[in-house]
Amino acid sequence: MFPTLEDIARRRRQLGLKQSELAKAASVSQSLIAKLEAGTIDSSYTKVKTIFDVLEHLEFKTKVKTEKILHNEVVSVQKSDLISKVVNMMKEHGYSQIPVFEGKQSVGSVSEKAILRQILAGKDLEDISKLPTGEIMEEAFPQINEDAPLSLITSLLQTYSAVLVSRKGVVIGIITKADLLRML
Repeated sequence: MFPTLEDIARRRRQLGLKQSELAKAASVSQSLIAKLEAGTIDSSYTKVKTIFDVLEHLEFKTKVKTEKILHNEVVSVQKSDLISKVVNMMKEHGYSQIPVFEGKQSVGSVSEKAILRQILAGKDLEDISKLPTGEIMEEAFPQINEDAPLSLITSLLQTYSAVLVSRKGVVIGIITKADLLRML
């Protein structure tokens, strides 16, 4: 099935591109992109094919980069695990945050900050170490599909410290801010 002109705007937005950026990459004018997206013009086959070729190239390039930064092994803890286990895992793996699961479902996250808040609140260190992770866990990391564009991942990492990657609802990897910076 051939892509439609309506696909230009959708795919451009998924890549996080402005009309002018797509126009420059395809060597066409920004006004042509705007008119095609608005449906107010029929353009030549050659120009439209060039635009779709550029979109496809950028999507492939984005997916390849996403696969390069994805960690397939997700170090995680269960909601019922004790904080002492979380701290040991953080030390062992050098992580400052870890996703929390209940079975195979992501239900939260636990970070050094969350543990430090307990200490700063004046709680006894031994008592903190015996707490179940579920008692101090924070919001779960956002979950994205494996073919999500890199622009979405970078946008989420501006707010969250990690993003879980899933395939058919099953978590298959994790991407952190540090992973993204390693690409540079």
